[in-house]
Amino acid sequence: MESSASERATRLSDARGVLARIWVILKSGSPAREDETRARTVVLQQLMLSGAVVVLFLIGMLLEQHLSDPLFLTGAFGILLLTFVAFAVPWNRYPVWVSIALPALDALGVLAMRVAEPTSGVAMLWVFPAIWLSSSFGVLGYLLASFGISGMYWFAIRYTGATPSVLGNIILPIMVIAVSTSTYFSFRRYHAQRQLLDKQATLLSRTLERTQHQERLVTQVLDSVDFGVMLIGIDGTIEVTNEAHDRVDRSLRDAQGERLPIFAADGRTPVADADLPLQRAQDGEVFDDSIIVVGAPGSPQRSISVSARRLVDSRGVDAGAVVVGRDVTAERTALQARDNVVASISHELRSPLTAILGYIDLALERDDLPSGVSDDLQIASDSAERMTSIISEILAASSSSNATMDVTISRSDADLGILVLEAAQAWEPAASARHIQIITTGVDWQIRAYMDAPRIRQVIDNLISNAIKYGRDGGAIWLDVYGDEIESWVAVRDNGMGIAEEDQQRLFGRFVRANTEVGGTGLGLAISRDIARAHGGEIYLGSTVGQGSAFILRLPARVDVILPPITAADALAMRGAQTPDEASEGV
Repeated sequence: MESSASERATRLSDARGVLARIWVILKSGSPAREDETRARTVVLQQLMLSGAVVVLFLIGMLLEQHLSDPLFLTGAFGILLLTFVAFAVPWNRYPVWVSIALPALDALGVLAMRVAEPTSGVAMLWVFPAIWLSSSFGVLGYLLASFGISGMYWFAIRYTGATPSVLGNIILPIMVIAVSTSTYFSFRRYHAQRQLLDKQATLLSRTLERTQHQERLVTQVLDSVDFGVMLIGIDGTIEVTNEAHDRVDRSLRDAQGERLPIFAADGRTPVADADLPLQRAQDGEVFDDSIIVVGAPGSPQRSISVSARRLVDSRGVDAGAVVVGRDVTAERTALQARDNVVASISHELRSPLTAILGYIDLALERDDLPSGVSDDLQIASDSAERMTSIISEILAASSSSNATMDVTISRSDADLGILVLEAAQAWEPAASARHIQIITTGVDWQIRAYMDAPRIRQVIDNLISNAIKYGRDGGAIWLDVYGDEIESWVAVRDNGMGIAEEDQQRLFGRFVRANTEVGGTGLGLAISRDIARAHGGEIYLGSTVGQGSAFILRLPARVDVILPPITAADALAMRGAQTPDEASEGV
């Protein structure tokens, strides 16, 4: 009795385990283990056939048909028993061909039911094992489904002695073969699509991993630089920033988090919200090295340099902007200190030079000078005046920023052609001393420009002086003035030694000279460019070593004109201006 009770308890525990497993599958739609895909397929396929058998019994009871034949019940209960086997066996632990026994035994169960009840229509249940075999066991399953089940059907007909028509003999095999064929090819297509999706998923996974790696790398690089970087979307929202940007942003605020007052580069002129670099970038503007000063005058101020560039995607469509901000307080302080030192020294040098020139002039007016002393004093006077001119250039350079003039200019409508002719006349003696001809046939008297005439005269004097200084003895200088109602141009061309390409890139920098054998401070072109840019214009250079150089000054013709930027090559080609090569050929 005790042994019998123990066995019943064991069977009850096993039954509870089977029921628990069924509940998990019915509740979650998948086994507990993630890799039990084949087990789930086995259970679902078997459940469909078992469900059909149960429905068949229920319909028979409703129709008061007694399905009590022992062979019929054997086949039906055999199918139900196989359902419990499907739940109980861990199919993923065995090779795939082991589970083929279930659909094969199901087909035999249907055969038993068909032999017992030839007229009940149970032969249609063969469709279920046919689908299972064709979908899960490849070509072997397809052959078993198509021909094995057809053979069972014909065996049942022969065993029962029924003599259906020729059509009745082949209709069910045809249907089973059709279902098996459709299932087999559908599953093969599904399998191929799944393999393709798996490959694409793997590829996407690798791409995602590579993209994430690159994103982490870019983030680390951005966070390692000492300037702030900010990405602005096309809708103006800030999408990406780095750590340095957060530091720059904190420098714009006080201890309470409120934004400090922001001024222009001079540290005194307030900047409106619409003119702040961030707002300008969000509005689509592109700019370089826009300086803002943070903090009220009299208190510690910080200088921030901001640049903005627009981004485009692979289709060439605007994709937002990138804004770079950098704290340049230390650099501007150092530059200011340098300029202050240069200005102080230059100013202190001008005072004694002025006195020297005054006394030399007084000495030259005396009538009792010894023979030859007058010439010596004149040389000393010329040298002092030259030094005064150099000091003036240094003062002008020290009073300007890196990009634009910081001095006052007073512009008005003036005749550019007459200004150039006056400059040519003034430099005629210096050119004649080297037998250089100044040609002014290309000067148009009717060209007007909106300019500060003394400042532009300073630029033209500088260009002509350089053309004489770097020209060749017996050469020529061509002066051209041309333009329209929008822009006015001055071209100064020579057939001198020319400028090397590597020197052209830096020639407009301060204290830079293309040829150290020729005297000069290297400030003239830097000051000239600053004056041109202060007028809203520009100076362009084209040169060929051994053939000559061409400097083009571009100015607005009217007060309401804002000149768009162009390249040096376009400037040299505008209005038929000659290149240095053509200039040398005309001599």
